[in-house]
Amino acid sequence: MVLELYLDLLSQPCRSVYIFAKKNNIQFEYKELSLMAGAHYTEEFGKVNPIRKVPAIRDGNFCLGESIAILQYLVEKYGTPDHWYPADVQKRAQVNEYLSWQHTAMRFHGSRMFWLKLMIPKVLGVEVPKEKMDDATEDLNNSLKLLEEKFLQDRAFIAGEKISLADLVAIVEIMQPVGVGFSVFDERPKLRAWRDRVQAAIGAELFDETHQKILSVQEMAQNLDGSKLQHLKSKILKLFL
Repeated sequence: MVLELYLDLLSQPCRSVYIFAKKNNIQFEYKELSLMAGAHYTEEFGKVNPIRKVPAIRDGNFCLGESIAILQYLVEKYGTPDHWYPADVQKRAQVNEYLSWQHTAMRFHGSRMFWLKLMIPKVLGVEVPKEKMDDATEDLNNSLKLLEEKFLQDRAFIAGEKISLADLVAIVEIMQPVGVGFSVFDERPKLRAWRDRVQAAIGAELFDETHQKILSVQEMAQNLDGSKLQHLKSKILKLFL
């Protein structure tokens, strides 16, 4: 049976899995889910991932959720080039360090900016207090600074001279606030140069294809039905405000 990938490319972890599979010529059936439409709450998807999150995969009778676990599974199963998840113990540790750190830093702060700058005010219709936006901006800027100074340093990529899972996960997270108009690269030439190297390593066509949805999300938001998110409204506001 062909590998099935359950994805919504509006989601940054889904983009990392999609790019990795496409770049490494892994054959898969693309099962597109709309998070905004609540497709992850269907009975059918619940059989694939009872946690109701994407990305998720089904490989025959084997199902797996969580993007980092999925990426590592694909590395092991398909024997992808070493640079993605190096066998060298120290380089792999560098990749693992970033992947462990980013969950509560880059991922959360980029997602928070996405919700505060776009989804909460324009889709849910709730005003975001200035101090909350200022705090979110400071947190995101601090994470971006750490990416530059601690994880990237003077290297071409996070784990050395070639792209790894760490770079892939980092770039898709950063593109989330970029999609809602947050200036990430304008005053960060070092980070901009790294982004250009990552884009070249992935391939410009694949990079652009994968990020088309997030880069047009501001226009998309104008046509979103906020009522579909009302049952999650209190949870969203508690998490991000």
